[in-house]
This record gives sequence, structure tokens and C-alpha cells, in this order.
Amino acid sequence: MRAATIPPPPADVVQIGPLVVHFYGLLIALGVLLAVTITRRRYGALGWDPEQVDRTAVWAVGLGFLGARLAYVSTHLGTFAGRPWAVLFVWEGGLALFGGLALGTAAAAWHLRREGGSIPALADAAAPAVPVAQALGRWGNYFNQELYGTPTGVPWALEVEPGQRLAPYARFATFHPTFLYESLWNLALAGLIVWIDARGLLRRRGSLFFVYLAGYGLGRFLVELLRTDTTFRVLGLSRNNWVALLVFLGGLAGLRWWERGAVGSRAPAPPR
Repeated sequence: MRAATIPPPPADVVQIGPLVVHFYGLLIALGVLLAVTITRRRYGALGWDPEQVDRTAVWAVGLGFLGARLAYVSTHLGTFAGRPWAVLFVWEGGLALFGGLALGTAAAAWHLRREGGSIPALADAAAPAVPVAQALGRWGNYFNQELYGTPTGVPWALEVEPGQRLAPYARFATFHPTFLYESLWNLALAGLIVWIDARGLLRRRGSLFFVYLAGYGLGRFLVELLRTDTTFRVLGLSRNNWVALLVFLGGLAGLRWWERGAVGSRAPAPPR
């Protein structure tokens, strides 16, 4: 073992008495909590009721997880052949971010509209919070030893235990740590969004979420080029590659469209 490599995790669970806690689920839960906390503060700073974030988050997170799990299951039906109950075992991994993002965003917009809150203000408040949560949650893939990249000998390579290596790469010991690449990209993206917001570089409230979509789509597209966990490809690109490309282009198009909208207040006036 080379000292510079990233060693495999010592365990994927921690046992507290009779309770078994999976690091995958724990990190996702902590990421959600962090995202809600950041969004509350930013939404409140815009003059809106931060309690609306808590109530909206219940719907966004709940339906977001459902969308993420359904999207994953729909593309991995063979994994659950003979054990359909395993669909419920989310601690084993298997959440498709794009499915969760789509349904979670729709749920948040629907509920916040019923609350009488500001969808653009919430979108801007959540724009840096979501990638921060993703940056933390990606470390769950490390503890599950999954979704790593192609074999590599770079100093920061990830060591994967033999039992966790995909068959075509069984003879290789170190791989690109794609979980780390995406985690760092998300943190940088969150910083960029905050920087753009602080300098008022965009005209309309709500535009920051389109920046997030474009930025995440680009980063995910690049990371997917290294991933080895899918054999389904079209023109050499995985399913997630194509979805990420659409998210990137959609984010850019949405930003252009939204910023060119009717001139008005950069942020809707909060209730008094």
C-alpha cells in the first residue's frame, strides 16, 4: 500500500448498542440538515419567514428521496430480481440524484406556493445549500466502496477492496476517487454561487438556481466520463452523461431566459 493513496474505509457501519448506523444514510441525513440550515438563514436574510423553509423541506426531502429511489430502481431492475423488498434498503446505496432533484424541486415549488412564500427567493437561498449537501453526501459512496472511476496510479488514487471491484477491473487495486472529485466540485460551485450573489452579478432573484443547475450538470458530466458502474451507453456516453448534459444546457438556457425577463425588483417584496 502506498502512503499517498486513499485507503478503503475501515467499515461502512457503526454499531451503537443494538442500533446499526450506516455511514451512507448518516452522511445524507447530515447533508440534508446542513442544506436546510443554510437555506433557512439565506431565505430569512431576504426578509421571508424561515419557518416556511422547514415546512417546505418536509415535502421537498420526502418526495426528493422517493424520486431518487424510483429513478435508481427503474434503471437497475435486475439488481432487485428475486428480492423486491430490497427496494426499501436505501442504506445499501442506490439514489439517483437527478430523479431526486426533479421531484424534490417540483414538490418545494408546489408547497411554497401554497404557503404564500417566494419561489425565486427560495431558489436563490437553496442554490449554494444544495451542492454543499451533495458534497457531504458523496462521501457515503466512499464508505460503500461504490461509484468509483477507472483504474489509475495517481498519488490520490482510491484503494478498493477485491470484493468490491467490478469484474472487468478485478486485477486493479486503485481507482479514480470520483466521489472526491464531485464533492470538491460541489464545494467550489457553492462558493462560486455565493460570490456571484454577493456581487449582485445577476439581475433577478431566482437566477442563482440556474447557475447551480448549469454548474452541477457540467461537473457531473465530467465525472461521469470516469465512472465505471454503468454498461449502458449511447455514442460512448452513459445515461447519466446525457442527463447531465441536458441539465447543463437547460441551466444555461434557463438562466438566459430568466435574466432576460421583465425588468422589475431583483427580489419580490416579502410580506410585512
